[in-house]
Amino acid sequence: MKPTIYISQPVSEKVRQYLNEYCEVKEWRGEDRIPRETLLKEIANVEGLLTAWHKIDEELLAAAPKLKVVSNVSVGYNNFDVQALKERNVIGTNTPYVLDDTVADLTMALILATARRITELDKYVKDKKWEPVKDEEQFFGLDVHHATIGIIGMGRIGEAVAQRAKFGFDMDVLYHNRSRKPEAEKKYEAEYCELPSLLERADFVVMLTPLTAETHHLLGEQEFKQMKKSAIFVNVSRGQTVDEQALIKALQNGEIHGAGLDVYQKEPIEKDNPLLEMRNVVTVPHIGSATAQTREAMAMRAAQNIVAVLTGKGAIDPVTD
Repeated sequence: MKPTIYISQPVSEKVRQYLNEYCEVKEWRGEDRIPRETLLKEIANVEGLLTAWHKIDEELLAAAPKLKVVSNVSVGYNNFDVQALKERNVIGTNTPYVLDDTVADLTMALILATARRITELDKYVKDKKWEPVKDEEQFFGLDVHHATIGIIGMGRIGEAVAQRAKFGFDMDVLYHNRSRKPEAEKKYEAEYCELPSLLERADFVVMLTPLTAETHHLLGEQEFKQMKKSAIFVNVSRGQTVDEQALIKALQNGEIHGAGLDVYQKEPIEKDNPLLEMRNVVTVPHIGSATAQTREAMAMRAAQNIVAVLTGKGAIDPVTD
């Protein structure tokens, strides 16, 4: 008899067919996200759950006593209560590797868009304000090539960013990480720095660390004061890795030059957030992995993790032991 699984978000027919080969599949077909109370009822008798954003905590696990695996369609898993999963012997998995290049591309796009004021000047042209001017300095931005990038979190995505920065833009690469990466230092001529040194020296500070208890509000008022006034901050990790109020204050006071943001303290971002009124801030709606090819690869990887666990082979990408 096939194990029963539940899919809480849309997947392609290809992913659905793959799962149907090995499992009895139940899924949410609503246009909006499945309400949590509905999800708790639907998973009462399932052994596997494929999801991307639901909080996996004691309440959910108690509602699904047969659950053996929760497969996150994401490289991040800060929605997992890892201790609760371990206590109930439920395997949690994620989808690393398949999104590294896509997120690295977005990181460089945010660096370029912020440095060269792309969104600001795009609006300027589309608002029909472009007239002959005597002083073109009003359009000036910052050079990216030959600048110094500081990467906080030199994981797989961090290395993909370092590759683009070094070989695409001839940038000097600084990085801060829990442990040193000798191979990355050799491949990209990257220099390991303690965080204060990186902040003081980098022209572009890029946050790529996962969200953990140690990295929550890793950058705050003191750290933004350590950065150059000409520096640009880019966050494509999680909004909670930064004290957002401190970032807003640093931007308002001219302590840093600008920011490129894919993630926020609260998502969707609140409509009265001061970041939305700042011309020197580029804001996108948490689209790090948002391409059709990458999202399909992530969903398939998540499906493969569920199947691997429920067929006794063991998780491909476990985040709980």
